[in-house]
This record gives sequence, C-alpha cells and structure tokens, in this order.
Amino acid sequence: MASPEIEAALHGARALILADLTARDVADAAVVSLVEDAVTHRRWWLEQWPDGTGFVLGLVAQDVQDALLEAYGRWPLCAACAAEDDDPHALSVEPELGPDPHWVCGKRGVVVAAVGELS
Repeated sequence: MASPEIEAALHGARALILADLTARDVADAAVVSLVEDAVTHRRWWLEQWPDGTGFVLGLVAQDVQDALLEAYGRWPLCAACAAEDDDPHALSVEPELGPDPHWVCGKRGVVVAAVGELS
C-alpha cells in the first residue's frame, strides 16, 4: 500500500484534474475513467520514486491530456486564441516535470491558469 503522502498527492491531483475537466464540460464517465487510469499508473510511479510527489499533478495532467488526445481530441483548447483564429490548439502543461504546473498557451507563450484552475 502507498504511503499517506503518496495517497494525498494522488487524491489532490485527481481533484484538480477533475476540476479542470468539469470547468471545460468534459467530465463524463469515460473521461473520469481516463483520470483513474492515470492516477493508478502514477501511484506505481510514486511507489518507485516517493520524492516525486511534488511533480505528480503535472504528470497526471499530461497523462490525461495524452489519453484524451487519443480518444477524443485535443484538450484543453486555448479559449483565448479560439476566439481569434480558426486553428484551435491545446494548452500545454509547464513545467513538463516540476512543481506548480500551469496550463500555457504555446502560441502566445502565456500562462492561462494553474492546473486545477481552468475556467
């Protein structure tokens, strides 16, 4: 069984990713299952590297984003650019491996929101 610190990090990541999915109206049962799969995978990862708890939120966000791309398409779309152009693009998670991950518009190079705080 994973340590309490690992479980707390995973539960926190799950909650914040679900908040972003809900904010963008895509948190149906199939998508929530993708989140659960990502959390399960990262539980194993954290058991191998317990010092990675500070990085797990960004990694779960990227895992869910990758799974959604394969199953449904790009997510989350950049709402700021979508209003101005016909080439919708997804936000990316930065830093790729680090604490305090944010959703970033790569086209403009601006931080849109912290992971878990999409509107």
